[in-house]
Amino acid sequence: MNPYKRLLASCLIFSLTAVGFPAAARASMIATDEVSTSASPASARDRVNSFLARQDVSRALQERGVSTQAASERVRAMTDAEVAQLAGRIDQAPAGGDVLGLLFTVFIVLLVTDIMGFTKVFPFTRSVR
Repeated sequence: MNPYKRLLASCLIFSLTAVGFPAAARASMIATDEVSTSASPASARDRVNSFLARQDVSRALQERGVSTQAASERVRAMTDAEVAQLAGRIDQAPAGGDVLGLLFTVFIVLLVTDIMGFTKVFPFTRSVR
């Protein structure tokens, strides 16, 4: 038997045998703040939209060629996890401070969703779809 086939067969036998073993389950207490943040994706989305509606943020977005309406559409197209991550970045940013870093994050998220073909905001990107 070919050594590669023998190795593949051994790996398959091991993995199929390991699937039959029961997985360990773990139960623990969940903190209230974990439940409240994970249960409210709408509030995170509202927080990001209110941040984008600020005058200084919309001015900085327009300087970079992104309209406020396009950014809001992108936020609507994002998953709850992406919105929660972006809202966390807003909360961590110092007041009036690292707006440029946050705008860069929004730009990257918009660029990735544009490349993935979910939206078409930037004319210089080509969709993979």
